[in-house]
Amino acid sequence: MAASRTIFVAGAGIGGLTASLALAGQGFRVIVLEKAERLEEAGAGLQLSPNASRVLIDLGLQPRLAARALIPDAISLMSARSGGEVARMPLGEAATFRAGAPYWVVHRADLQATLQAHVNDNPDIDLRLGCQFEDVAAHAKGLTVVQRSGMTRQQELALALVGADGIWSTVRHQLFPKVQPQFSGLIAWRGTLEATQLPREYTSRRVQLWMGPDAHLVAYPISGGSRINVVAVVPDTWNRPGWSTPGEATEIKNAFASPGWPGPARMMIGAVDGWRKWALFTIPDGCEWTGGAVALLGDAVHAMLPFAAQGAGMAIEDAAVLAKCLGEGVGENATGIPAALKRYARLRDSRVSRVQRTARQAGRIYHLTGPMAFARDLAIKAMGPRRMLARQDWIYDWRA
Repeated sequence: MAASRTIFVAGAGIGGLTASLALAGQGFRVIVLEKAERLEEAGAGLQLSPNASRVLIDLGLQPRLAARALIPDAISLMSARSGGEVARMPLGEAATFRAGAPYWVVHRADLQATLQAHVNDNPDIDLRLGCQFEDVAAHAKGLTVVQRSGMTRQQELALALVGADGIWSTVRHQLFPKVQPQFSGLIAWRGTLEATQLPREYTSRRVQLWMGPDAHLVAYPISGGSRINVVAVVPDTWNRPGWSTPGEATEIKNAFASPGWPGPARMMIGAVDGWRKWALFTIPDGCEWTGGAVALLGDAVHAMLPFAAQGAGMAIEDAAVLAKCLGEGVGENATGIPAALKRYARLRDSRVSRVQRTARQAGRIYHLTGPMAFARDLAIKAMGPRRMLARQDWIYDWRA
């Protein structure tokens, strides 16, 4: 393949690996730069609604991923105020039929391993682990991308560069140095436990969302149902960057020890042996997506609160749209790249902004207290399962 068809992707997370597969499918040669020596788990579980699973299926990942993912029967909205389930939104076959693709919950490491296996099988993708993006310069022939591996610096020509290197993106810092992640004032704690540690009614194939005073708790099965992934979100001032800082179990137990939290929620918190925590940062709304022949993707441009369960989904959608725009708008030279990337940004910006707003609003609703929590629970009950599922259509029915 001609060198003029080369695109660099910085970052081998979910978004970067998906983008590399989608770009290779459009006939590009792709070089993925990842500073880590090997790809390791960052976070435990992921929810992939049909808008995201559809993209992965179209890329040929279903045979490998379906064996590792689980399709939950429902999302149960649980109220700490009432002590039990307020409503149950059907998923399973209902959501699959309605959207034409499954709702998957999966261990993040399983998804990343599946993506990496597909990347390794593709002769048009060169995944370079232990190789860090360092600099980029534009010129008449496209871009010169500078990379570093150990003490060795290397320069290569490319048509374009995709920054899929996360919320602390080096590519974004080069493009838009004034854009800085903002701390939300919230901390997410995560852990897993063996499903056998809980009573059967709390280990069924469903996503549990416990809404409570100034905090919430999400639990769902992963690893074929043998383990339960637990994520608890609480306010805090601790704001160190990173995804996997060890957390003290007593600290998170104390956060849920008040009488406002019922026994089942405290039981799940207490059953987790080892906790990790990360401060929730976001990228301010309105961050620019592209600059010339360089584009941003996923958390690098729109890191959002995880309360709509769409962080990974939006990165996967970005990858599909980016590849489609470049495939349709680029010939054998660099002249069409900036226009194709601007089209990608136009197609993505309003949808992602709406999802960001939805996530922020969901967080406020989950954390209501007193009479407002009572009114929330009544409104959810009145809505009913069918209307609840229909309210997700604008997210789930998306296609590239």
